[in-house]
Amino acid sequence: MDKDSKKTMDSPAVQNRLKVAALLTFFILCIEVIGGIMANSLALLSDAAHMFTDVFALTLSWFALKISYLPSNGEKTYGYHRIEILAAVVNGLVLILMAGGIFYEAVQRYQNPPAVDSEIVILVAALGLATNLIVIYYLKDPFRHTHDLNIRSAFFHVLGDLVASLGVLIGGGIIWLTGWYIVDPLLAASIALLLVWGAWNILSDAFHILLEGVPREISITEVKRELIALPAVRDIHELHIWSICSNIYALSTHALIHDSDANQFESTLTDIKELLETKFHITHSTIQFETRPCADDHTLCNIRH
Repeated sequence: MDKDSKKTMDSPAVQNRLKVAALLTFFILCIEVIGGIMANSLALLSDAAHMFTDVFALTLSWFALKISYLPSNGEKTYGYHRIEILAAVVNGLVLILMAGGIFYEAVQRYQNPPAVDSEIVILVAALGLATNLIVIYYLKDPFRHTHDLNIRSAFFHVLGDLVASLGVLIGGGIIWLTGWYIVDPLLAASIALLLVWGAWNILSDAFHILLEGVPREISITEVKRELIALPAVRDIHELHIWSICSNIYALSTHALIHDSDANQFESTLTDIKELLETKFHITHSTIQFETRPCADDHTLCNIRH
């Protein structure tokens, strides 16, 4: 395993936490499905669907960590870190499909709200709320100490489901007090919108990485300014910064250095790499040194875009 993997929380301890969280979430998913059928509550079934996406997200996160732990080889020179991004894309697409199904059923029930057993709704929603709190406790340390997209998306999945369970609990109380059964499909539609919002965030981050976008935490202007501030560097061009996965950044650039420093390029290279790693957390960098500006025929570099 390379040093980048060690810096993340790709460890057996985190994988065990993800497995425990997935098992707990799957347990409450089964309870909510049974409770939703018994209570005839679309809100509970919708929350169960959200729980299903949580189980899916947690399982994918565990799988992505396990795969990304594999070392690089002659064919996969960056290893298998992109599995994390592919898993996140699948996760986001499943969220959208689930949200569409829930919203469709909510519209049908809104037109003719069926009776709902509010007592079962309250009991199951309270159990789901308690389980989500336990799962969040299990995931809070990995969330704080890593930028891994799947761990963060799984955490926000569970956090969103915590809000959904709280909403279902409150909605069950309103139905119990007032008998307004229309609250149930309204809650289900709200959960569907929550699923769409979560899917948008996950897919947006994943596609940004797949399109080799500059990491959102990094300003390419600031990187260039800091590099030019180094004594040996005259100019920086052909600067590219991208993400291998959500927590491993890479950079390539052409560095124009002073003629007097041409024979000290190793020390200059060390300064550049230390700056990139300590200030911007860029651990994979490729630097091409030049002692004269690019000619008009672009023989040294292709600066046209």
